[in-house]
Amino acid sequence: PEESAKIVGNPEFMKAGYDAQLKSIIMLKNRGQVLPIDKKKTVYIPKVYNEPQRNWWGVYTEGNIAYPVNIENVKKYFNVTDDPQKADLAIVFVKSPTQNHPGYNDELFKAGENGYIPISLQYNTYTAEYAREHSIAAGDKVIAPQITDRSYKGKTANASNITDLYNILETKERMKGKPVIVSITASRPMVFHEFEPMVDGILLNFGTSEQALLEILSGKVEPSALLPTQMPANMKTVEQQFEDVPFDMECHKDSEGNVYDFGFGLNWKGVIKDARTAKYKRN
Repeated sequence: PEESAKIVGNPEFMKAGYDAQLKSIIMLKNRGQVLPIDKKKTVYIPKVYNEPQRNWWGVYTEGNIAYPVNIENVKKYFNVTDDPQKADLAIVFVKSPTQNHPGYNDELFKAGENGYIPISLQYNTYTAEYAREHSIAAGDKVIAPQITDRSYKGKTANASNITDLYNILETKERMKGKPVIVSITASRPMVFHEFEPMVDGILLNFGTSEQALLEILSGKVEPSALLPTQMPANMKTVEQQFEDVPFDMECHKDSEGNVYDFGFGLNWKGVIKDARTAKYKRN
């Protein structure tokens, strides 16, 4: 216990962890310098639909509609309203596209198919038109030795959180021309063209605390992070990239002319150009 007490809750370690969170949040878009948000501004944060879930232990949670963040925390930084007409701008909190059956559906296997389906990086329904005709690898030799081809060409995948996309687009409509900022918690690369042209600001994180996000949104901390991976222009380029060749995707180009390539990121002045980008810039 004595040794654990030196580590768990150690203020120095906690500060280091929190600083790392702040340094990991990437600003991808800042049209019209909408960020940072002045503390006098009034923000509208739409509620989100949380789908029913059953966890690893079989515990079932009903679906619900709720705020995606702790509103009381947000109120420490800005004024908050439930009425878009009274807001100066909106912040939409979403997650990157996810699937209930990412890459494999056992029900399809039981129905006589190979069971493999696309892993989609977009919100809208995706059909794998450009996937390999035949896969390089075969099926699991223990579980399904009869599967010699894992191709999912022509099959369809649906994001389980497509309501996140609807939330962005509906908020844009409700705000009637006022700025819309999207804060994305991502677990993988994603396709941006479904909503990026319609919004003014985009922040991307890979699992940080609400407080860290609010510190960036409010301008208390300047964003400094860079993309650790390419963000694809579409699913066609995802399918056509080579498995063993890095950086061979067509990257998303936004309405401001910025390309969401490896090493891209913005700070308050614009595109970040520092020792990191000089060292890792690709020719």
